[in-house]
Amino acid sequence: MALLLVSPMDLEEAREAVEGGADIIDVKNPREGSLGANFPWIIRMIRENIPRHIPVSATVGDVPNLPGTVSLAALGAAVSGADIIKVGLFGVKNVDDAIFLMKSVVRAVKEYNSRILVVAAGYADAWRVNALDPMEVPIVAYKSGADIAMVDTAIKDGKRLFDFLTVEEVEKFVQMAHGYGLYVALAGSLRIEDVPLCVKLGADVIGVRSAACTNGDRLRGRISKERVRLLAKVIKGVETDSRRETPVSRIKEIFSSIVAGSYKDE
Repeated sequence: MALLLVSPMDLEEAREAVEGGADIIDVKNPREGSLGANFPWIIRMIRENIPRHIPVSATVGDVPNLPGTVSLAALGAAVSGADIIKVGLFGVKNVDDAIFLMKSVVRAVKEYNSRILVVAAGYADAWRVNALDPMEVPIVAYKSGADIAMVDTAIKDGKRLFDFLTVEEVEKFVQMAHGYGLYVALAGSLRIEDVPLCVKLGADVIGVRSAACTNGDRLRGRISKERVRLLAKVIKGVETDSRRETPVSRIKEIFSSIVAGSYKDE
């Protein structure tokens, strides 16, 4: 079964997402972009105030091709309490640059705490922002040592993942990533009616914000537990191949060091 990732921008929204049954709380700031980064103190506040068994992820932005800057930002997210760190490959134009940038992020994060998961995120509408071809993201994630390959959308104008990639292309993305031993996250202004298809295509994580917000508005709306609960119910109602291992057990491993009182491995 896929995990439901919901992206709040503050503690109040995070609590609504938790009450609604979100599996992962993904801290971001939609005012700063598709994968806009939030403040370190917001990440820390949310991590300290939601149940320990629920992983907290954090975006570090739709990043430029500046590996030093991005790896330092990723370390900052780790120190602030993120268990999963997402990097939007916005400014890189080719595979080699993307691999180098993601290797830098992975090294910065994993040297601090090897249990933290790293996400390489591409954009289904990459052609609109001159970003990396999303179909290259699985190989970038694999060669850099990241844990999860993700596809989202860069421009939030109401168009969604399946407006830019065909079902066959998304399925190929999922299969490539799984073939490399990676987990897969699908996002991109997904609507509730897209969720069953994402599950059936093999997504391990399904990411939403607008679908969890009042009026479906990612900026002016607020996350509501009722909408999150409905999304979680839809995911649970979809039959999937039970032989496919979900990342639940892997993500839970993150918390052994947290429970022991330290994020940093001994």
